[in-house]
Amino acid sequence: MKQLSKHPWEALDENLKVGDKVKGKVAIIADYGAFIEVSEGVEGLIHVSEMSWSTHLRSAQDFVKVGDVVEAVILTLDREERKMSLGIKQLQPDPWTDITKKYPVGSKHTGTVRNYTNFGVFVELEEGIDGLVYISDLSWTKKIKHPSDFVKVGDKLDVEVLELDVEGRKLNLGHKQTTENPWDKHEETYTVDSVHTGTIKEVNDKGAIITFEDGVEAFVPGRHMEKEDRTKLVKGDTAEFKVLEFNKEYRRLVVSHSAIFRAREERNIKAANKQSEQAEKTTLGDISGLADLKKKMESGK
Repeated sequence: MKQLSKHPWEALDENLKVGDKVKGKVAIIADYGAFIEVSEGVEGLIHVSEMSWSTHLRSAQDFVKVGDVVEAVILTLDREERKMSLGIKQLQPDPWTDITKKYPVGSKHTGTVRNYTNFGVFVELEEGIDGLVYISDLSWTKKIKHPSDFVKVGDKLDVEVLELDVEGRKLNLGHKQTTENPWDKHEETYTVDSVHTGTIKEVNDKGAIITFEDGVEAFVPGRHMEKEDRTKLVKGDTAEFKVLEFNKEYRRLVVSHSAIFRAREERNIKAANKQSEQAEKTTLGDISGLADLKKKMESGK
């Protein structure tokens, strides 16, 4: 009986072409997309990647449901193979078109955390505009092992645009840049050879992490953890530390406890040597004076 009428694809409007808009009813939904019946017996696929400008792929069920009548744009049309692909995101302007005006380098915005990996956080500024905040750009002071320790999916996060690649559709964002860099002030406080009081936070094979009263963390090498009585500092100990190295660019602060009493020992040794030298000079002076006196007495005779 079906041979008595034209095949639906042969009956499809001959004027339809790529770029045209069509309307149809959602017939089937799969995770990867939805099939739309644009005319009786003719269906086109809207892949989930063509449903939103967002790079975060979701399920087709998040956008449409069976029975919905939707409008879409024809992306590909192959009458011989009887295949058609459609898109609905094309009905809205590509948000990357005027990206340089909306999100220029240096501008500050508030976005939503959508996902994270070991190396950073993906923040959505708007539908279709996502940027990456590297883990090193989350905080000026905290040493973050994983982004999930700092933020959660769904959190709002203030960011600054650091780099913009229009062709690659990539945004590099930073969170710490939205706040003042406290290391500018720390540079004035933690000068080399200055002494500060800190507490051992954790100990590892290489040394220990200490925390100062203002929350700044520093590293003390193992050989610099020795106390004056030759025992070593342990977790929880509070002591004085001398600054050995300060690097604002890499936020590196290296300190030593041993250097404090070793410097005192060196001063004591120098002072003792100086006293010894003075005593030696005095003794030699006395001997020289006695020799002169002897000569005078002998010549008097």
